[in-house]
Amino acid sequence: MNGYSRLGNGKPNGGSPTSPIVKGGRGGKGRWFGSMVKPEKLAERLVYIVMSAFFRRKGILLFAPVMYIAGMLMYMGTLNLEAVQEGVGGAILRRAPVGSVYRSPKVFENLWPSMQLDGGNSSLAMMTAWHPKEGQKWKPCVTQTISQAELPISNGYLIVEANGGLNQQRISICDAVAVAGLLNATLVIPMFHLNSVWRDSSKFGEIFDEDYFIDSLKNQVRVVRELPEDIFQRFDKNLSRISNLRVKAWSSKTHYMQKVLPKLLEFGAVRIAPFSSRLAHTVPANVQKLRCFANYDALRFSEPIRMLAENMIDRMVRNSSFSGGKYISVHLRFEKDMVAFSCCTYDGGKEEKREMDDAREWSWRGKFRRPHRMVKPGTVRKDGKCPLTPLEVGMILRGMGFDNTTSVYVASGKIYKEEKYMAPLRQLFPRLETKYTLASMQELAPFEGHSSRMAALDYALCLHSEVFLTTQGGNFPHFMMGHRRYLYGHAKTIKPDKRKLVVTLDNPKIRWEKFKHEMQEMLHRSDAKGIELRSPDASVYTFPMPDCMCRHAEN
Repeated sequence: MNGYSRLGNGKPNGGSPTSPIVKGGRGGKGRWFGSMVKPEKLAERLVYIVMSAFFRRKGILLFAPVMYIAGMLMYMGTLNLEAVQEGVGGAILRRAPVGSVYRSPKVFENLWPSMQLDGGNSSLAMMTAWHPKEGQKWKPCVTQTISQAELPISNGYLIVEANGGLNQQRISICDAVAVAGLLNATLVIPMFHLNSVWRDSSKFGEIFDEDYFIDSLKNQVRVVRELPEDIFQRFDKNLSRISNLRVKAWSSKTHYMQKVLPKLLEFGAVRIAPFSSRLAHTVPANVQKLRCFANYDALRFSEPIRMLAENMIDRMVRNSSFSGGKYISVHLRFEKDMVAFSCCTYDGGKEEKREMDDAREWSWRGKFRRPHRMVKPGTVRKDGKCPLTPLEVGMILRGMGFDNTTSVYVASGKIYKEEKYMAPLRQLFPRLETKYTLASMQELAPFEGHSSRMAALDYALCLHSEVFLTTQGGNFPHFMMGHRRYLYGHAKTIKPDKRKLVVTLDNPKIRWEKFKHEMQEMLHRSDAKGIELRSPDASVYTFPMPDCMCRHAEN
Protein backbone atom coordinates (compact mmCIF):
# COMPACT_ATOMS: atom_id res chain seq x y z
CA MET A 1 0.00 0.00 0.00
CA ASN A 2 2.74 2.44 -1.04
CA GLY A 3 4.61 2.18 2.25
CA TYR A 4 1.51 2.63 4.41
CA SER A 5 0.63 0.32 7.29
CA ARG A 6 -2.87 -0.34 8.55
CA LEU A 7 -3.54 0.38 12.23
CA GLY A 8 -6.97 -0.60 13.55
CA ASN A 9 -10.15 -1.43 11.69
CA GLY A 10 -12.93 0.28 13.63
CA LYS A 11 -15.27 3.06 12.57
CA PRO A 12 -14.09 6.65 12.18
CA ASN A 13 -16.49 7.82 14.87
CA GLY A 14 -14.45 9.28 17.76
CA GLY A 15 -16.67 7.45 20.24
CA SER A 16 -16.21 3.99 18.76
CA PRO A 17 -14.61 1.28 20.89
CA THR A 18 -11.52 1.35 18.68
CA SER A 19 -10.89 5.08 19.03
CA PRO A 20 -7.47 5.73 20.64
CA ILE A 21 -8.94 8.69 22.51
CA VAL A 22 -11.54 6.83 24.54
CA LYS A 23 -9.79 3.46 24.68
CA GLY A 24 -9.82 2.25 28.26
CA GLY A 25 -12.98 4.17 29.19
CA ARG A 26 -13.32 6.69 31.98
CA GLY A 27 -11.76 4.36 34.45
CA GLY A 28 -8.60 3.99 32.36
CA LYS A 29 -7.20 7.41 33.20
CA GLY A 30 -4.20 5.98 35.02
CA ARG A 31 -3.04 4.11 31.91
CA TRP A 32 -2.60 7.20 29.73
CA PHE A 33 1.00 7.69 30.84
CA GLY A 34 1.66 4.03 31.59
CA SER A 35 4.58 2.04 30.29
CA MET A 36 2.40 0.30 27.70
CA VAL A 37 1.46 3.49 25.82
CA LYS A 38 3.09 3.79 22.38
CA PRO A 39 4.94 7.07 21.64
CA GLU A 40 2.74 7.95 18.68
CA LYS A 41 -0.44 7.62 20.80
CA LEU A 42 1.06 9.66 23.62
CA ALA A 43 0.87 12.82 21.52
CA GLU A 44 -2.82 12.28 20.74
CA ARG A 45 -3.62 11.89 24.42
CA LEU A 46 -1.60 14.95 25.39
CA VAL A 47 -3.57 17.03 22.89
CA TYR A 48 -6.85 15.69 24.30
CA ILE A 49 -5.81 16.51 27.89
CA VAL A 50 -4.71 20.03 27.04
CA MET A 51 -7.88 20.81 25.08
CA SER A 52 -10.04 19.49 27.92
CA ALA A 53 -8.22 21.75 30.37
CA PHE A 54 -8.75 24.78 28.14
CA PHE A 55 -12.45 24.15 27.90
CA ARG A 56 -12.78 23.76 31.66
CA ARG A 57 -10.77 27.01 32.14
CA LYS A 58 -8.70 25.59 34.95
CA GLY A 59 -5.71 23.35 35.47
CA ILE A 60 -3.65 24.88 32.65
CA LEU A 61 -0.59 25.39 34.81
CA LEU A 62 -0.64 21.76 35.83
CA PHE A 63 -0.07 20.72 32.24
CA ALA A 64 2.59 23.29 31.35
CA PRO A 65 5.49 20.89 32.13
CA VAL A 66 3.82 18.14 30.11
CA MET A 67 3.31 20.49 27.15
CA TYR A 68 6.97 21.54 27.34
CA ILE A 69 8.22 17.93 27.38
CA ALA A 70 5.93 16.95 24.50
CA GLY A 71 7.15 19.89 22.45
CA MET A 72 10.78 18.96 23.07
CA LEU A 73 10.13 15.34 22.11
CA MET A 74 8.46 16.42 18.88
CA TYR A 75 11.34 18.75 18.08
CA MET A 76 13.92 16.01 18.66
CA GLY A 77 12.03 13.65 16.42
CA THR A 78 11.16 11.07 19.09
CA LEU A 79 7.44 11.29 18.41
CA ASN A 80 6.41 10.40 14.90
CA LEU A 81 4.02 13.28 14.37
CA GLU A 82 5.08 13.66 10.74
CA ALA A 83 2.81 10.77 9.88
CA VAL A 84 -0.18 11.53 7.70
CA GLN A 85 -3.44 10.28 9.18
CA GLU A 86 -6.50 9.59 7.14
CA GLY A 87 -9.79 7.95 8.04
CA VAL A 88 -10.59 5.23 5.54
CA GLY A 89 -13.47 3.13 6.82
CA GLY A 90 -12.16 3.68 10.34
CA ALA A 91 -8.56 2.80 9.47
CA ILE A 92 -5.69 5.13 10.32
CA LEU A 93 -2.98 5.22 7.64
CA ARG A 94 0.49 6.38 8.55
CA ARG A 95 3.29 7.10 6.06
CA ALA A 96 6.90 7.54 7.07
CA PRO A 97 8.62 10.83 6.11
CA VAL A 98 9.66 10.99 2.45
CA GLY A 99 13.02 9.37 1.85
CA SER A 100 13.27 7.65 5.24
CA VAL A 101 12.38 4.11 4.11
CA TYR A 102 14.19 1.76 1.71
CA ARG A 103 11.67 1.31 -1.14
CA SER A 104 14.10 0.72 -4.02
CA PRO A 105 13.03 -2.91 -4.70
CA LYS A 106 9.44 -1.71 -5.27
CA VAL A 107 10.65 1.09 -7.54
CA PHE A 108 12.69 -1.42 -9.53
CA GLU A 109 9.74 -3.80 -9.81
CA ASN A 110 7.70 -0.95 -11.29
CA LEU A 111 10.44 0.30 -13.66
CA TRP A 112 11.91 -2.97 -14.89
CA PRO A 113 9.46 -3.53 -17.80
CA SER A 114 10.18 -0.02 -19.11
CA MET A 115 13.93 -0.51 -18.70
CA GLN A 116 13.75 -3.65 -20.83
CA LEU A 117 11.91 -1.80 -23.60
CA ASP A 118 14.28 1.18 -23.49
CA GLY A 119 17.38 -0.05 -25.31
CA GLY A 120 19.38 3.12 -24.67
CA ASN A 121 22.74 3.74 -26.31
CA SER A 122 25.69 2.86 -24.12
CA SER A 123 28.33 4.09 -26.57
CA LEU A 124 26.61 7.45 -26.93
CA ALA A 125 26.16 7.76 -23.16
CA MET A 126 29.84 6.94 -22.64
CA MET A 127 30.99 9.51 -25.18
CA THR A 128 28.71 12.32 -24.01
CA ALA A 129 29.00 11.72 -20.26
CA TRP A 130 31.57 14.49 -19.90
CA HIS A 131 31.73 18.02 -21.20
CA PRO A 132 35.17 19.61 -20.61
CA LYS A 133 35.00 23.35 -20.13
CA GLU A 134 35.93 25.36 -23.21
CA GLY A 135 38.86 27.76 -23.27
CA GLN A 136 40.83 26.22 -20.43
CA LYS A 137 42.67 22.99 -19.71
CA TRP A 138 44.43 21.94 -16.56
CA LYS A 139 47.60 19.89 -16.88
CA PRO A 140 50.01 18.38 -14.33
CA CYS A 141 52.96 20.70 -13.78
CA VAL A 142 54.37 19.83 -10.37
CA THR A 143 57.48 18.18 -11.85
CA GLN A 144 58.32 21.41 -13.68
CA THR A 145 57.75 23.70 -10.70
CA ILE A 146 59.24 21.67 -7.83
CA SER A 147 62.73 22.63 -6.64
CA GLN A 148 65.67 20.66 -8.08
CA ALA A 149 68.38 22.33 -5.98
CA GLU A 150 71.04 20.28 -4.17
CA LEU A 151 69.81 19.16 -0.77
CA PRO A 152 71.45 20.69 2.34
CA ILE A 153 72.87 18.56 5.15
CA SER A 154 70.09 16.62 6.86
CA ASN A 155 68.82 17.74 10.28
CA GLY A 156 68.11 14.16 11.37
CA TYR A 157 65.87 11.17 10.72
CA LEU A 158 62.08 11.18 10.68
CA ILE A 159 60.33 7.88 11.50
CA VAL A 160 56.57 7.63 11.03
CA GLU A 161 53.98 4.89 11.41
CA ALA A 162 51.14 4.87 8.87
CA ASN A 163 47.85 3.36 9.97
CA GLY A 164 44.53 2.42 8.40
CA GLY A 165 43.81 0.97 4.98
CA LEU A 166 45.50 1.55 1.64
CA ASN A 167 44.50 5.16 1.07
CA GLN A 168 44.90 6.25 4.67
CA GLN A 169 48.42 4.82 4.43
CA ARG A 170 48.84 6.81 1.23
CA ILE A 171 47.92 10.04 3.04
CA SER A 172 50.46 9.28 5.77
CA ILE A 173 53.25 8.55 3.26
CA CYS A 174 52.72 11.72 1.23
CA ASP A 175 52.34 13.90 4.33
CA ALA A 176 55.53 12.36 5.74
CA VAL A 177 57.41 13.37 2.57
CA ALA A 178 56.07 16.90 2.94
CA VAL A 179 57.04 17.11 6.63
CA ALA A 180 60.52 15.70 5.91
CA GLY A 181 60.98 18.40 3.26
CA LEU A 182 59.74 21.07 5.66
CA LEU A 183 62.16 19.99 8.41
CA ASN A 184 65.02 19.13 6.02
CA ALA A 185 64.92 15.65 7.56
CA THR A 186 65.79 12.25 6.11
CA LEU A 187 62.65 10.12 5.90
CA VAL A 188 62.87 6.47 6.89
CA ILE A 189 60.51 4.33 4.75
CA PRO A 190 57.22 4.49 6.69
CA MET A 191 56.21 1.50 8.80
CA PHE A 192 52.64 0.20 8.53
CA HIS A 193 50.59 -0.35 11.66
CA LEU A 194 48.70 -3.67 11.76
CA ASN A 195 45.16 -2.32 11.81
CA SER A 196 42.54 -4.29 13.76
CA VAL A 197 39.96 -3.72 11.01
CA TRP A 198 42.08 -4.16 7.86
CA ARG A 199 44.27 -6.90 9.40
CA ASP A 200 46.91 -6.55 6.67
CA SER A 201 50.51 -7.31 7.64
CA SER A 202 51.93 -6.01 4.33
CA LYS A 203 55.05 -3.87 4.45
CA PHE A 204 55.70 -0.77 2.34
CA GLY A 205 57.62 -2.64 -0.37
CA GLU A 206 54.86 -5.25 -0.78
CA ILE A 207 52.33 -2.57 -1.77
CA PHE A 208 54.47 0.19 -3.29
CA ASP A 209 57.62 0.20 -5.41
CA GLU A 210 60.21 1.08 -2.78
CA ASP A 211 63.18 1.59 -5.14
CA TYR A 212 61.18 3.84 -7.44
CA PHE A 213 59.91 5.88 -4.46
CA ILE A 214 63.42 6.52 -3.12
CA ASP A 215 64.90 7.32 -6.53
CA SER A 216 62.05 9.65 -7.57
CA LEU A 217 62.45 11.77 -4.45
CA LYS A 218 66.25 11.93 -4.40
CA ASN A 219 66.33 15.58 -5.53
CA GLN A 220 63.59 16.69 -3.13
CA VAL A 221 63.77 14.60 0.06
CA ARG A 222 66.30 12.04 1.27
CA VAL A 223 64.64 8.66 1.87
CA VAL A 224 66.33 5.59 3.40
CA ARG A 225 65.04 2.06 3.95
CA GLU A 226 66.06 1.91 7.61
CA LEU A 227 67.80 3.90 10.29
CA PRO A 228 71.62 3.84 9.84
CA GLU A 229 73.46 1.53 12.24
CA ASP A 230 75.36 4.29 14.06
CA ILE A 231 72.16 6.26 14.75
CA PHE A 232 70.32 3.09 15.80
CA GLN A 233 73.06 2.24 18.30
CA ARG A 234 72.51 5.57 20.07
CA PHE A 235 69.14 4.19 21.11
CA ASP A 236 70.41 0.68 22.00
CA LYS A 237 68.90 -0.62 18.76
CA ASN A 238 65.45 -0.13 20.24
CA LEU A 239 62.98 2.03 18.31
CA SER A 240 60.83 2.53 21.40
CA ARG A 241 63.71 4.52 22.94
CA ILE A 242 63.44 7.11 20.17
CA SER A 243 61.32 10.03 21.34
CA ASN A 244 57.74 9.64 20.03
CA LEU A 245 56.24 13.10 19.55
CA ARG A 246 52.47 13.23 19.96
CA VAL A 247 51.58 15.60 17.12
CA LYS A 248 47.95 16.70 16.93
CA ALA A 249 45.88 16.19 13.79
CA TRP A 250 46.16 18.89 11.11
CA SER A 251 49.19 20.53 12.73
CA SER A 252 50.57 23.66 11.05
CA LYS A 253 54.00 24.47 9.67
CA THR A 254 54.63 26.59 12.76
CA HIS A 255 54.02 23.63 15.07
CA TYR A 256 56.54 21.47 13.23
CA MET A 257 59.16 24.22 13.14
CA GLN A 258 58.73 25.17 16.81
CA LYS A 259 58.02 21.79 18.46
CA VAL A 260 59.39 19.02 16.23
CA LEU A 261 62.50 20.55 14.66
CA PRO A 262 64.24 21.32 18.01
CA LYS A 263 63.75 17.69 19.12
CA LEU A 264 65.04 16.45 15.76
CA LEU A 265 68.20 18.56 16.11
CA GLU A 266 68.66 17.49 19.74
CA PHE A 267 68.28 13.72 19.32
CA GLY A 268 69.15 13.19 15.64
CA ALA A 269 65.98 11.12 15.15
CA VAL A 270 62.33 11.43 16.17
CA ARG A 271 59.22 9.29 15.77
CA ILE A 272 55.64 10.34 15.08
CA ALA A 273 53.25 7.46 15.63
CA PRO A 274 50.51 7.35 14.71
CA PHE A 275 50.98 9.62 11.70
CA SER A 276 47.54 9.92 10.13
CA SER A 277 46.34 13.37 9.00
CA ARG A 278 49.04 15.08 11.05
CA LEU A 279 49.68 17.91 8.58
CA ALA A 280 47.31 20.83 7.94
CA HIS A 281 45.61 21.17 4.55
CA THR A 282 46.99 24.69 4.15
CA VAL A 283 50.79 24.78 4.06
CA PRO A 284 53.34 26.80 2.04
CA ALA A 285 53.34 26.14 -1.71
CA ASN A 286 56.70 24.32 -1.71
CA VAL A 287 55.46 21.90 0.97
CA GLN A 288 52.19 21.36 -0.86
CA LYS A 289 54.05 20.53 -4.06
CA LEU A 290 55.97 17.82 -2.21
CA ARG A 291 52.64 16.26 -1.31
CA CYS A 292 51.61 16.37 -4.96
CA PHE A 293 54.88 14.95 -6.23
CA ALA A 294 54.87 12.12 -3.69
CA ASN A 295 51.30 11.11 -4.47
CA TYR A 296 51.19 11.41 -8.25
CA ASP A 297 54.79 10.78 -9.30
CA ALA A 298 56.81 9.00 -6.60
CA LEU A 299 54.21 6.49 -5.40
CA ARG A 300 53.46 3.60 -7.69
CA PHE A 301 52.37 0.07 -6.84
CA SER A 302 54.83 -2.79 -6.46
CA GLU A 303 55.66 -4.80 -9.57
CA PRO A 304 53.45 -7.84 -8.75
CA ILE A 305 50.44 -5.56 -8.25
CA ARG A 306 51.21 -3.51 -11.37
CA MET A 307 51.61 -6.57 -13.60
CA LEU A 308 48.36 -8.22 -12.52
CA ALA A 309 46.46 -4.89 -12.63
CA GLU A 310 47.66 -4.24 -16.20
CA ASN A 311 46.48 -7.69 -17.28
CA MET A 312 43.09 -7.13 -15.62
CA ILE A 313 42.70 -3.73 -17.29
CA ASP A 314 43.49 -5.29 -20.70
CA ARG A 315 40.87 -7.97 -20.09
CA MET A 316 38.34 -5.36 -19.02
CA VAL A 317 38.97 -3.34 -22.19
CA ARG A 318 38.60 -6.42 -24.40
CA ASN A 319 35.32 -7.26 -22.66
CA SER A 320 34.05 -3.74 -23.40
CA SER A 321 33.88 -4.06 -27.19
CA PHE A 322 30.25 -2.88 -27.29
CA SER A 323 31.32 0.50 -25.88
CA GLY A 324 34.57 0.98 -27.76
CA GLY A 325 36.78 -0.54 -25.08
CA LYS A 326 35.48 1.85 -22.42
CA TYR A 327 34.02 0.73 -19.12
CA ILE A 328 32.44 2.09 -15.95
CA SER A 329 33.90 1.42 -12.51
CA VAL A 330 31.86 1.51 -9.31
CA HIS A 331 33.23 1.73 -5.78
CA LEU A 332 30.56 -0.21 -3.89
CA ARG A 333 30.57 0.17 -0.09
CA PHE A 334 28.05 -2.42 0.95
CA GLU A 335 30.16 -4.61 3.19
CA LYS A 336 28.63 -5.92 6.41
CA ASP A 337 30.62 -3.58 8.66
CA MET A 338 29.75 -0.56 6.53
CA VAL A 339 26.03 -1.36 6.63
CA ALA A 340 26.23 -1.97 10.39
CA PHE A 341 28.11 1.25 11.12
CA SER A 342 25.70 3.35 9.05
CA CYS A 343 22.76 2.12 11.20
CA CYS A 344 20.61 2.11 8.04
CA THR A 345 17.87 -0.48 7.55
CA TYR A 346 17.07 -2.22 4.29
CA ASP A 347 14.63 -5.02 3.50
CA GLY A 348 16.01 -7.88 5.62
CA GLY A 349 13.54 -7.54 8.50
CA LYS A 350 14.27 -9.14 11.88
CA GLU A 351 17.14 -11.25 10.59
CA GLU A 352 18.92 -8.17 9.23
CA LYS A 353 18.39 -6.29 12.50
CA ARG A 354 19.83 -9.17 14.53
CA GLU A 355 22.87 -9.46 12.23
CA MET A 356 23.52 -5.73 12.28
CA ASP A 357 23.15 -5.53 16.09
CA ASP A 358 25.63 -8.41 16.45
CA ALA A 359 28.06 -6.80 13.97
CA ARG A 360 27.95 -3.46 15.80
CA GLU A 361 28.54 -5.14 19.15
CA TRP A 362 31.40 -7.24 17.79
CA SER A 363 33.22 -4.33 16.13
CA TRP A 364 32.38 -1.37 18.37
CA ARG A 365 31.73 -2.89 21.81
CA GLY A 366 28.64 -1.10 23.07
CA LYS A 367 29.24 2.19 21.25
CA PHE A 368 25.76 2.07 19.73
CA ARG A 369 24.06 1.19 23.05
CA ARG A 370 25.19 4.24 24.97
CA PRO A 371 22.27 6.24 26.44
CA HIS A 372 23.10 9.47 24.61
CA ARG A 373 23.37 7.76 21.20
CA MET A 374 19.98 7.64 19.50
CA VAL A 375 20.00 5.45 16.37
CA LYS A 376 17.49 6.82 13.86
CA PRO A 377 17.77 4.92 10.55
CA GLY A 378 15.08 7.01 8.84
CA THR A 379 16.91 10.26 9.57
CA VAL A 380 20.21 8.81 8.33
CA ARG A 381 18.57 7.77 5.06
CA LYS A 382 16.89 11.16 4.57
CA ASP A 383 20.28 12.83 5.07
CA GLY A 384 21.71 10.75 2.20
CA LYS A 385 24.16 8.89 4.44
CA CYS A 386 23.09 5.31 3.75
CA PRO A 387 25.38 3.15 1.59
CA LEU A 388 23.82 2.59 -1.83
CA THR A 389 22.77 -0.97 -2.56
CA PRO A 390 23.93 -2.69 -5.76
CA LEU A 391 20.32 -2.42 -7.01
CA GLU A 392 20.31 1.35 -6.53
CA VAL A 393 23.64 1.65 -8.37
CA GLY A 394 22.19 -0.29 -11.30
CA MET A 395 19.06 1.86 -11.49
CA ILE A 396 21.11 5.07 -11.34
CA LEU A 397 23.34 3.99 -14.25
CA ARG A 398 20.43 2.75 -16.38
CA GLY A 399 18.60 6.03 -15.76
CA MET A 400 21.70 7.93 -16.89
CA GLY A 401 21.61 6.19 -20.25
CA PHE A 402 24.00 3.26 -19.84
CA ASP A 403 22.26 0.17 -21.25
CA ASN A 404 22.76 -3.53 -20.57
CA THR A 405 25.67 -3.79 -23.04
CA THR A 406 27.80 -1.53 -20.81
CA SER A 407 30.77 -3.15 -19.09
CA VAL A 408 30.89 -2.42 -15.36
CA TYR A 409 33.75 -3.11 -12.94
CA VAL A 410 32.76 -3.32 -9.27
CA ALA A 411 35.44 -2.49 -6.70
CA SER A 412 34.50 -3.66 -3.24
CA GLY A 413 35.20 -5.82 -0.25
CA LYS A 414 32.92 -8.75 0.59
CA ILE A 415 29.35 -7.60 -0.15
CA TYR A 416 26.77 -8.15 2.59
CA LYS A 417 24.49 -11.03 1.52
CA GLU A 418 26.17 -10.95 -1.88
CA GLU A 419 23.95 -13.52 -3.57
CA LYS A 420 20.81 -11.54 -2.72
CA TYR A 421 22.00 -7.97 -3.26
CA MET A 422 24.24 -8.43 -6.30
CA ALA A 423 21.64 -10.37 -8.32
CA PRO A 424 19.64 -7.30 -9.51
CA LEU A 425 22.82 -5.42 -10.49
CA ARG A 426 23.90 -8.39 -12.62
CA GLN A 427 20.39 -8.48 -14.07
CA LEU A 428 20.72 -4.83 -15.08
CA PHE A 429 24.33 -5.15 -16.29
CA PRO A 430 25.17 -8.70 -17.44
CA ARG A 431 28.70 -7.56 -18.44
CA LEU A 432 29.68 -7.02 -14.82
CA GLU A 433 33.19 -7.88 -13.62
CA THR A 434 35.07 -7.99 -10.31
CA LYS A 435 38.57 -8.97 -9.23
CA TYR A 436 37.38 -12.53 -8.95
CA THR A 437 36.00 -12.72 -12.50
CA LEU A 438 38.88 -10.91 -14.22
CA ALA A 439 41.70 -12.79 -12.48
CA SER A 440 42.14 -16.49 -11.74
CA MET A 441 42.41 -17.98 -8.26
CA GLN A 442 46.09 -18.64 -8.92
CA GLU A 443 46.72 -15.02 -9.92
CA LEU A 444 44.97 -13.69 -6.81
CA ALA A 445 46.53 -16.18 -4.40
CA PRO A 446 49.51 -13.93 -3.41
CA PHE A 447 47.11 -11.09 -2.56
CA GLU A 448 44.40 -13.00 -0.66
CA GLY A 449 44.36 -12.12 3.03
CA HIS A 450 46.02 -8.77 2.32
CA SER A 451 43.26 -6.18 2.07
CA SER A 452 45.53 -3.29 1.04
CA ARG A 453 47.01 -5.27 -1.87
CA MET A 454 43.51 -6.29 -3.02
CA ALA A 455 42.41 -2.65 -2.70
CA ALA A 456 45.39 -1.65 -4.87
CA LEU A 457 44.03 -3.84 -7.70
CA ASP A 458 40.64 -2.14 -7.38
CA TYR A 459 42.35 1.26 -7.34
CA ALA A 460 44.16 0.58 -10.63
CA LEU A 461 41.01 -0.69 -12.38
CA CYS A 462 38.97 2.32 -11.22
CA LEU A 463 41.70 4.82 -12.10
CA HIS A 464 41.74 3.79 -15.77
CA SER A 465 37.98 3.45 -16.32
CA GLU A 466 36.14 5.94 -18.51
CA VAL A 467 33.56 6.64 -15.80
CA PHE A 468 33.88 6.25 -12.02
CA LEU A 469 30.83 6.12 -9.75
CA THR A 470 31.29 6.66 -6.03
CA THR A 471 28.56 5.44 -3.68
CA GLN A 472 29.83 6.42 -0.22
CA GLY A 473 32.44 8.65 1.38
CA GLY A 474 35.89 7.56 2.50
CA ASN A 475 39.52 7.83 1.49
CA PHE A 476 39.22 5.59 -1.59
CA PRO A 477 36.79 7.80 -3.58
CA HIS A 478 38.47 11.00 -2.39
CA PHE A 479 41.86 9.84 -3.65
CA MET A 480 40.31 8.42 -6.81
CA MET A 481 38.53 11.68 -7.68
CA GLY A 482 41.75 13.63 -7.20
CA HIS A 483 43.89 11.20 -9.16
CA ARG A 484 41.45 11.22 -12.09
CA ARG A 485 41.39 15.00 -12.06
CA TYR A 486 45.18 14.99 -12.14
CA LEU A 487 45.35 12.56 -15.07
CA TYR A 488 42.50 13.96 -17.15
CA GLY A 489 41.99 17.55 -16.02
CA HIS A 490 38.33 16.69 -15.42
CA ALA A 491 36.67 14.66 -12.68
CA LYS A 492 35.15 11.95 -14.88
CA THR A 493 33.38 10.96 -11.69
CA ILE A 494 29.69 10.52 -10.86
CA LYS A 495 28.92 11.52 -7.33
CA PRO A 496 25.14 11.09 -6.85
CA ASP A 497 23.23 13.60 -4.76
CA LYS A 498 21.94 11.03 -2.30
CA ARG A 499 19.57 13.41 -0.51
CA LYS A 500 17.70 13.97 -3.75
CA LEU A 501 18.08 10.33 -4.74
CA VAL A 502 16.22 9.01 -1.69
CA VAL A 503 13.28 11.28 -2.53
CA THR A 504 13.16 9.93 -6.10
CA LEU A 505 13.41 6.34 -4.86
CA ASP A 506 10.62 6.88 -2.34
CA ASN A 507 7.89 6.72 -5.00
CA PRO A 508 7.23 3.13 -6.17
CA LYS A 509 4.87 4.44 -8.87
CA ILE A 510 7.35 6.82 -10.51
CA ARG A 511 7.29 6.68 -14.31
CA TRP A 512 10.40 5.65 -16.26
CA GLU A 513 10.63 8.94 -18.17
CA LYS A 514 10.47 10.90 -14.93
CA PHE A 515 13.10 8.67 -13.31
CA LYS A 516 15.44 9.03 -16.32
CA HIS A 517 15.05 12.79 -16.26
CA GLU A 518 15.99 12.89 -12.56
CA MET A 519 19.07 10.70 -13.09
CA GLN A 520 20.29 12.65 -16.11
CA GLU A 521 19.90 15.91 -14.19
CA MET A 522 21.97 14.34 -11.42
CA LEU A 523 24.66 13.39 -13.94
CA HIS A 524 24.68 16.94 -15.30
CA ARG A 525 25.07 18.43 -11.81
CA SER A 526 27.86 15.99 -10.97
CA ASP A 527 29.61 16.77 -14.25
CA ALA A 528 29.41 20.51 -13.63
CA LYS A 529 31.53 20.04 -10.50
CA GLY A 530 34.28 18.27 -12.43
CA ILE A 531 36.73 21.15 -12.40
CA GLU A 532 36.98 22.50 -8.86
CA LEU A 533 39.77 24.50 -7.28
CA ARG A 534 40.87 23.50 -3.83
CA SER A 535 39.46 25.60 -1.00
CA PRO A 536 41.69 26.35 2.02
CA ASP A 537 40.12 23.64 4.19
CA ALA A 538 40.05 20.95 1.47
CA SER A 539 42.51 18.16 0.71
CA VAL A 540 45.01 18.47 -2.13
CA TYR A 541 44.57 14.72 -2.68
CA THR A 542 40.95 15.31 -3.74
CA PHE A 543 41.39 18.74 -5.35
CA PRO A 544 44.81 18.89 -7.06
CA MET A 545 44.06 22.22 -8.77
CA PRO A 546 45.81 24.64 -8.55
CA ASP A 547 48.53 23.25 -6.24
CA CYS A 548 49.54 20.31 -8.47
CA MET A 549 48.31 21.51 -11.87
CA CYS A 550 48.55 24.56 -14.12
CA ARG A 551 45.93 26.04 -16.39
CA HIS A 552 46.69 26.32 -20.09
CA ALA A 553 44.63 28.40 -22.50
CA GLU A 554 43.50 26.37 -25.50
CA ASN A 555 44.08 27.76 -29.01
